[in-house]
Parts: sequence; structure tokens; C-alpha cells
Amino acid sequence: MSIKIDRLNNLFLEEISKILRTEIKDERISFVTITDVKITSDLYHAKVYVTVLNNIIKLLNKASNFIERELSHRIEIRRMPNITFVYDESIEYANNIEKIIERINENE
Repeated sequence: MSIKIDRLNNLFLEEISKILRTEIKDERISFVTITDVKITSDLYHAKVYVTVLNNIIKLLNKASNFIERELSHRIEIRRMPNITFVYDESIEYANNIEKIIERINENE
């Protein structure tokens, strides 16, 4: 992955977090944590990985057009990617691995 894409991923993560915190008025979205952003090299798509307390992914994807417009005012980029929010399963996966390791250690 290029340095430019890495920089954009970080910038998108910061700015989308700010937008969700300050611009979105739906309180159900207030408990969203953005864990990662992956922008394709052609800048057509961006996956925003989130963890949420409830299933808020549908609400976030409905707000994606608004978030894209807000980002276009904040980030100078030749093409604004289409944003898709996806649930980040890596935290649950890590927790499951940790539980398995604990069970193995208990049995020894």
C-alpha cells in the first residue's frame, strides 16, 4: 500500500470520527468507534470498520452520502471514495482467541 493511501486512511479515520461526533445528530450513532479505514488504490471505495453497541451499521450507511459531502469540504482529494461502513469483527475474534488460550492454560 502506498504512503499516500496510508495517509488518506488515517485522515479519513480522523475526519469521519469528528463528523460522527459533531455533525450527526442521531444519538444512536454516538457510541460508534471507528477502528480502521481501507481506501482502494483507485480511490473509488472506502471501507470504514466500526464497532458499535447496537446494530447501527444501516444508519451509518444511510448517512454515508452526508459524510462523503462533509469530507469533500475537509479533505482535498481528486476523487471522493464511496464510503461503506462494515462491522469490525477483529475485536470479537481476538476475544475468542484469548478465551481459548485461557481455557488451554486452565487445563494444564
